[in-house]
Amino acid sequence: MSDAKGPITRADIESKLREIKDDVETTTGAAKPYLAAAVTVAAVVVVGLAYVLGRRKGTKTSTVVEVRRV
Repeated sequence: MSDAKGPITRADIESKLREIKDDVETTTGAAKPYLAAAVTVAAVVVVGLAYVLGRRKGTKTSTVVEVRRV
């Protein structure tokens, strides 16, 4: 890299961007398992909530059909 008083070269910028890219890849690699677990838990919660609310809605407004024999 260049010294503090010299001009910034293309090589300086490329090396810094590679360094940042490596840091980002390391961080995202470590976070992926947690993200997958969080998405799975969120999906289960949404499906469970839809089931419970749908079940409640069905019992709340269900029609009673009475059948009589003549």
